[in-house]
Amino acid sequence: MKTTIEYLKKKYTIDLSQPLDISIPIDVSKQCLNAWYIDDPKISPVALGNWTGSIEKGADVNFNNIAFNPHAHVTHTECVGHITKEFYSINKNLNTYFFLAEVVSITPKEMPNGDFVINRKVLKSLIDEKEVEAIIIRTLPNTDKKKTYRYSNTNPPYLLQEAAEYLKEKGIKHLLIDLPSVDKEKDDGKLLSHNSFWNTEGVIRLNATITEFIYVPNNIKDGSYFVNLMIAPFENDASPSKPILYKIHTP
Repeated sequence: MKTTIEYLKKKYTIDLSQPLDISIPIDVSKQCLNAWYIDDPKISPVALGNWTGSIEKGADVNFNNIAFNPHAHVTHTECVGHITKEFYSINKNLNTYFFLAEVVSITPKEMPNGDFVINRKVLKSLIDEKEVEAIIIRTLPNTDKKKTYRYSNTNPPYLLQEAAEYLKEKGIKHLLIDLPSVDKEKDDGKLLSHNSFWNTEGVIRLNATITEFIYVPNNIKDGSYFVNLMIAPFENDASPSKPILYKIHTP
């Protein structure tokens, strides 16, 4: 089912019947994605006295509790409330959900201290001429191990502050990346890229979001797409999310 979207006075055709899911689900039947030094998520049936919420155990329905942390266990989208004393909710500040996006593949650069980073220069070379609201960063090498990786104490790649500053200057409102954070795992709480992207020292960009822990399969080529950024309705700084890409069709 094809539909036409108007964006910046241009018309684009996408096929809604061909979604490309770039989210990572919680699946407790196998090793789960995990970061930030906490236990794995849990999905288990409710137990009330002699009753257990499982059809396999004699109940009429399956009735499970789910315990998880959006930042540590699943693809999630966060707003500036993630790093501010004042409460901001992703559910209230993300009000539109379709955006023109650019998928880019980047090999993080090794620094003298051994860190691997994404800098301003590489981002500028890839999107400086693009008129998009969202950027989707696939880091290389790219394997499906990213869907079950244990990131705690591994010092994953991250964005330099200059890269986040460039995205803000460029007007990118939605940053999606396949890493646990846009900042260094242990940075003494500075969160330089988060702060720069959301402009916390100036007029805060309340409608800007960061989505972490995506996975962009290798069969999705770099280029322009529309992204549908779907979140669960949590009044929280972050929510599990399910970003979906749609190829742009030319007449």
